[in-house]
Formats: sequence, structure tokens, C-alpha cells
Amino acid sequence: MSDVPPRRGMIARWDPLTIGIDIGGTKVLGGVVDSAGRILERKRRLTPGQSVTEVEDTIVAMVLSLAAGHDIGAVGIGAAGFVDATRSSVLFSPHLAWRDTPLRDALKGRIRLPIVVDNDANAAAIAECYFGAGRGHRLVLCITLGTGIGGALVIDNRVYRGANGMAGEFGHIQVVPGGHRCSCGNRGCWEQYASGNALVREARELVDRNSPVAHRLREIVHGEADELTGPLITQAARDGDPLSIELLDDIGRWLGTGLAGMTAAFDPSCIVVGGGVSEAGELLLAPTRTAFSQTLTGRGHRVEPPILAAALGADAGFVGAAQMARSAARRSRRVRGRRRRGFLAGR
Repeated sequence: MSDVPPRRGMIARWDPLTIGIDIGGTKVLGGVVDSAGRILERKRRLTPGQSVTEVEDTIVAMVLSLAAGHDIGAVGIGAAGFVDATRSSVLFSPHLAWRDTPLRDALKGRIRLPIVVDNDANAAAIAECYFGAGRGHRLVLCITLGTGIGGALVIDNRVYRGANGMAGEFGHIQVVPGGHRCSCGNRGCWEQYASGNALVREARELVDRNSPVAHRLREIVHGEADELTGPLITQAARDGDPLSIELLDDIGRWLGTGLAGMTAAFDPSCIVVGGGVSEAGELLLAPTRTAFSQTLTGRGHRVEPPILAAALGADAGFVGAAQMARSAARRSRRVRGRRRRGFLAGR
């Protein structure tokens, strides 16, 4: 909170510290964040398998630990799944065991602070629009490449949520009828061709088949294909491994083609690409931009939105969740103030 006192006649803006929690398929990140997006403290834990109860226990433990040294106004939770329009329940998660789970209600008795729940990609998008690569743009298309593909459309710093709060699940648009089976239950979803899972799947298959082009990756994991991860493949590409470069190029071409379709639908002013896979930098983004320019409808006769690397990295999810919590806390405070003034006026 600012140390500068408000001028006479001004109403001081309430800028509480808030906690953001980002729950992914493999890890839980959390932090205390101020109104300028600065991280005062952060924590990381592994996602405890598929158990809903264990995930809730992890959230509570992380929040209580972070809150111990700070005056916290609210908590925001970014969840990897479909979140309802009231931002309280996780209706479905392709990668975790949430099914119609009233997450906010399950936590509010254990965390005695206002709680907001939202999709993790929405949270990351808000962070990039307030504090990162999308800052200053009115209409931002955000794509998060991790285990799958998350996404959000942000208009004037507000997430477009759709009729039921489920907009932005771009990763589950079908691009190959009858294609690879997706964890959502369908086949041929975009995220099966342009995500961390897609990258690792292709690399492991080549190592398993003893393909000669996979000799470097085989050496890295001593022939154990299951040990291959996205970061290992990315590092091999940085070190010049031709196969790893080619695999990232494939992911980039799928990504760029899909983004051209998204642009035809939404006409964004910029596109921000984040998530773990985006850490490959230009090894991913260069082929993405090429495929995007080659497939964009109206190419040559329209302004192409820039495709930008996200600025906040792995912190974006919990920073955005904390920002959402701050906005909700301010609204709640205003409502309480109006109710109190109404009560006093009626006495």
C-alpha cells in the first residue's frame, strides 16, 4: 500500500496484498502479490495426484503459510479446468479429478478470507494484460502452452467468459477428426498437436522405436523414453539437436495455424503466448509466426497482430489470480460500505 497520503477531497484507493494460487496438472505455485504485480513471497509444491481432498489440503497449507507473514485481503485460485460463471465451482478438469466441485465453498471454512476461483489460463491472461506483454492493448488473445492449451480473450482488461463461464477452452477445438485421443474424451483436439504433451509424445515414440534421428534424445535419458520431458527436449534443441528443433518446429506450425483461425474469429490487437512450452522462445515462436502469416485469412490486406512471448513466465497464473482476488475484494468492500451507510441512514 502506498505511503503517500491522499490529497484533501480524494478517496484513498484500497490496495490490499492478496494471495494467488495456480494449480496445474503437475505443480502448485503460490505467492503474495501487491497491486503493482510485485511478488513479495512465493511457494511451490507438486500437485498431489488426482485426489480432490489432497489438492484442497495443499491449497490450504500454502495459503496459511503465505498469509502468516502478511496482511492479506483476499485469495485467488487459478484452477486447471472449466469454472462456472459465479467463479466458485470447477465443473470439469481434463487433468485433475474435479467434477462439479464447489471449490470455493470447500475452502472458505478453512481459509477465513474472501476467495475467488477462476480458470488458470484466465488468471495468467489477466496478469499479462495488467503487468506483462499485453499491457496497453485493448483486445488480447492469450494462449498458454503447458500440459495442454489454455486460453483467454481479454477485452479492456476483462476476461470474456461466455454464457456459462467456459469461454477460452481453445485447446479443445477439434482440428483433426478421428485424430489423437484427448484427455477430455474427444479426438483430434488442437492441444494434441500444439502443446507440451504433444511435444513429449512425439519424442518418446521416436526413442521407443529406436529411430536413428532420436539418438541424441536417447542418450540424454539413457534409453528410457518415459524420462523425456519438455524442458529436456527444449534444452536439446538449444544445444543444436536436429530432431528437437524439428519437433518444436512442428508444434510451432500447428500453433501458428490455429492462431490464424483464432484471429479470423476475434481480430485481436495482439497475441500473447505463455506457458512452459513457450520457454523455447524463438525455436517455437519463429515457426509459429511463419505458419500464422501463411494461413491468416485476408493476409496482405489486414494488420497482423504481433505474436509476443509472455513476460511473466511461470508466475503469471498466481499473479493473475491474486489480481482477480484484489478486484473482488475491492468490490466486496464497496458493497459492505454501501450496506453500512444504508443501515446508518435508516437508524
